[in-house]
Amino acid sequence: MPTYTYKVRDATGKMIFSTMEAETQKIVRDKLREKNFLIVSITEPKTGLSQDIKIPGLGDGLPGLKPVAIFSRQMATMIDAGLPLVQSLAILARQVDHKGLQKILKDVRIDVEGGLPFSDAISKYPKVFNRLYLNLVRAGEVSGTLDMVLDRIAIFQEKDLALRGKIRGALTYPVIVLVFALGVTYFLLTTVVPQFAGILISLNAPLPLITQGLIATSNFLQNQTLILVAIIVALVFAYRWYYAREDGRHVIDRIKLKMPVFGNLISKAALASFSRTLSLLIKSGVNIIESLDITRGAANNAIVEDALLNAKNAVMQGEQMSQPMAAAVDVFSPMVVSMVAIGEETGGLDTMLDKIADYYDREVDEAVDQLTAAIEPIMIIFLGAIVGLIVAGMFLPMFSIIGALSK
Repeated sequence: MPTYTYKVRDATGKMIFSTMEAETQKIVRDKLREKNFLIVSITEPKTGLSQDIKIPGLGDGLPGLKPVAIFSRQMATMIDAGLPLVQSLAILARQVDHKGLQKILKDVRIDVEGGLPFSDAISKYPKVFNRLYLNLVRAGEVSGTLDMVLDRIAIFQEKDLALRGKIRGALTYPVIVLVFALGVTYFLLTTVVPQFAGILISLNAPLPLITQGLIATSNFLQNQTLILVAIIVALVFAYRWYYAREDGRHVIDRIKLKMPVFGNLISKAALASFSRTLSLLIKSGVNIIESLDITRGAANNAIVEDALLNAKNAVMQGEQMSQPMAAAVDVFSPMVVSMVAIGEETGGLDTMLDKIADYYDREVDEAVDQLTAAIEPIMIIFLGAIVGLIVAGMFLPMFSIIGALSK
């Protein structure tokens, strides 16, 4: 029979960890209840190759933002309709499509059914329910407004998904064109150019500098492709190593904000995300210092994180957070600083942050449209220039040969 691992509390409140052999989880639960234990969790045995062995690179089956956002929306709807928390979790555990999220929700339901608060149950899965999610749920439990908090989380996640989709959409086209251009260039240099080079060499034709460069590049790609791949892999690992360093992360993140065209988009997206996250936390009852700390952890940019840390330190010392924000000119625009200062003065900081987020959402839309409009002709010219360069390098000597023969 399979062996189940369980965690229970006895009559004195002492936590007990142990195992039990049984045919089903229900039998384990019934036996523990007969002993008057308060069930905290019962873990199903792991069996099978897919559960016992994890193949590197194939992931661990964790759900992304979209299935979690759908879960939050459905959970908020069910709780608002009056369904008990355990029943809502049981329904969603059967209903969600993502297998990994199904398993997590089953375990969460068991924990909640055993008396564990919902926030403590989801805290076991930090890669799925992050610190922001956990603190919001905890605030909702304390205030008795879990349905409202989950609804706010769902709205936040849906807007976050939309923002990511806009940025991803803006970057998809240039990436596809760039990959296509590199593929065409590699094909021409390794198949077409060698044939022309053989003809030109056999004719002892004088080769222009551009043709010599193309032939040398072609020979390198034909014979040293593995070296080129190794160099690219080494550069990727070097980038990751440097970015993992504190100083390296600051340098690279600052470059990201200063990049032409893309830097403007990244900056506006960061401001929209910051404003919406901080507004959601404050609106849900999380204190301002904890809210700034959580927002800082979700910034994903070292420069923005430093600015938020300075704002948090200022608030801890009794100052307004708009004061250190005004000094972070690389991150916060004067408009953002002014609106935050007004929100602090009037007590409507969450409302002001919502307005900032809506404004920068529209700014991101415009930036994406401008980026797409600017990149499309640039990439077409880039692709045409590469193909034109190769064609010119191969046909210039042919023109010389034809001119010599005509004489």
